Parts: sequence; C-alpha cells; structure tokens
Amino acid sequence: MIAVDWGGTSLRAYRLAADGLVLERRRSNEGALACHGRFGKVLGALLADWDDPLVVMAGMVGARGGWIEVPYVRCPADAAALAAGMLHLDASLEAPGLARRTLWCVPGVADHGPLVGDVMRGEETQVAGLLDTLGPGTHTLCLPGTHSKWVRVREGAIVHVSTAMTGELYSVLRLHSILGRSMPEGEPPMDLAAFDAGLECSRDPASGLLHDLFGVRTASLFGHFAQAALPSYLSGLLIGHELQAALAGLPAPVHLVGSEALVERYARALQARGIEVQRHSEELAAAGMHRLARTRGLA
Repeated sequence: MIAVDWGGTSLRAYRLAADGLVLERRRSNEGALACHGRFGKVLGALLADWDDPLVVMAGMVGARGGWIEVPYVRCPADAAALAAGMLHLDASLEAPGLARRTLWCVPGVADHGPLVGDVMRGEETQVAGLLDTLGPGTHTLCLPGTHSKWVRVREGAIVHVSTAMTGELYSVLRLHSILGRSMPEGEPPMDLAAFDAGLECSRDPASGLLHDLFGVRTASLFGHFAQAALPSYLSGLLIGHELQAALAGLPAPVHLVGSEALVERYARALQARGIEVQRHSEELAAAGMHRLARTRGLA
C-alpha cells in the first residue's frame, strides 16, 4: 500500500511492503492548503510510477477545505475507532490517473473537554503507529511542530489532546514583530547557551510569557546575546513556557515524535527539568496508516 501524510504545508508519501516496512519515500512542498482543486493532479503526479492500488491518506487533506472532509472521532479513540471513521474517496473523475487506485482518508481526533476543546488531524496516525510500543497504562506523547500536540494515551486509546501554537507563534514573532528586527535573516545555527537561557527564564514563577517576550528585545538592547543567538533564545523561551503548561499532572516519560531537529530541542528542554524522554521518528505516520488499513480490513 501507499501511505500519504498530507499536511498543510508539505506532502510525504511512503511505499510500504505487506508488513508495513517502508520501501520508498517521496516528499513534496505541495501542502494541502495550496492544493484546492488540484488534489488529484498533485497526488497522481507524485505516485505516477508506483503501482500499489491502495492509498491511505491522513492530515489536512481530510480537513474542512481539504480534498474530503472526514469527521473527527471523539475521545477516547483507539485504533478500531479511527479505522471505523475512515472514509473512501472516489478520485477517478477528478484525476483519471488515479482510477485504478482505491483511496481512503483517516479521520482526525476531537477532544470535547472543558471550555473550547481541542483537535488534531494527521498526528493520530503517529500515535496509532506507536500503540504497540506503549503497551498498557497511561502515557504522555508530545508531537512538536507548527502546532505542537500533547496527547494522553490510556490503555491503547487517545483520551486527551492539547495543542500549543508554539511553532507558529515563533514564526510570527520572528518575521512580523519588533523582536525580529534585532535578528538576522534566515535561521542561524542553534546557540545552546541562548536556548538554555530562554528555558531558564520561562521557569520564573514571578514572570509570564507576555513579559518574557519583551525580554527578547531588552536582551538585544543590553547586549546579553549576539544577534545570531536571539532566535535560539526566543525558541527556548517559547518551548519552556509550553512545557510549564503542558506537563502539569502528566506522567513521565514523555514520548517525542517528530523531525530530528525539533525532537532534539524538546528533549533538551524536558531533560533540563529532569524528565525522561523517549524519541521516535515522524515516519510513525506510515506505520499508523498501515495499522489502520489492516484494522479496517483493507490491507
């Protein structure tokens, strides 16, 4: 089968063996947010010379405004519930090249908890790919990204989701605020000392995020850090405040799932607080889609 992790800004495709082993990988910058009216054409071109008939997709491709809106599955959501929520998509009219394929899309997960609740779409496949490793009991997962997801899994089911817009806030502040004026263009190499200083600042109970953010400007004015170190300081500050809120009452260790660079930052931040971490590849999305396809009886 083929597993397609189609997020808002990127597209990843994995060709899988019958046992779920990744045989080939492909990546495109044609994210779901830029593919309105072109989903079939984009996917058909990416998979043109792969002859596997079953395609399972996840991510923003199944969101409102995506290719097909797949309703969220409510917590608690285990692999059986996610598989039951998958929807079939007939793409033959839009993309004749996909007529020989069978397309399915995975649902997201909704946590209708207190106040406004929370959702995730795409990350649930990474969780599904990790369930066998987690085993029984209650577990804490962190999936860092533009919108970081904190997930609690209990006895094989997703029971709670919490989102932190850390990555997006970093980008907005970096590019569209007064803080960015003191920083260089592009992303300089990670400055560990500045990152650690941001983490430490976030732990001050007498301060708060809004005050600490202006401290990035004063750190520049007072020459506490070189210009190239300021993005690392801002990153440490934001991640530190995210952890302050997310870790309350959650069991350790924390399972980190994502790109190597982001997982490294979050692991450093968690370990600075004495919290054990276990790292996992973002390719768990492919393993999760394979598991859901088998649970649904498609593979």
